[in-house]
Amino acid sequence: MPTVFTIGYEQHRRPETLIAALGAAGVRRIVDVRELPLSRRRGFSKTALASALEDAKIEYEHVRALGNPKRFRDMYRSGRRREGERRYRAHLHNGSYRALVELGETLEDAPTCLLCFEAAHDECHRAVIVDALEARLGELDVVHLQ
Repeated sequence: MPTVFTIGYEQHRRPETLIAALGAAGVRRIVDVRELPLSRRRGFSKTALASALEDAKIEYEHVRALGNPKRFRDMYRSGRRREGERRYRAHLHNGSYRALVELGETLEDAPTCLLCFEAAHDECHRAVIVDALEARLGELDVVHLQ
């Protein structure tokens, strides 16, 4: 049974604490599922984070197709999470489905963690991605990291 980890960096003020949590869990690959891998928080934008992860021997991959479009993110933030989930799920199964299939096919290659901003996995589109992976792959061991 494949394992997928998830983590949000919201509670991490520095990349070092995020990387320590990933390392402690045995993660060897990060799949960044932010639509735009930018951050106001120093060290969490794509280039800086990829470099810090590389130093820790953790592969970094940004999969924009699995990102949550702004119009759906705004629904999550405005308290319309269920509607945002529903719309993201439809988005995922339309143009982004190939990226989901490819992710599922590579989960056993290396311990993999989905990365986004939100600390609570159930308030993030990572939960929809995990649900879709479970529907596609059957049993999936899911570990939500802090």
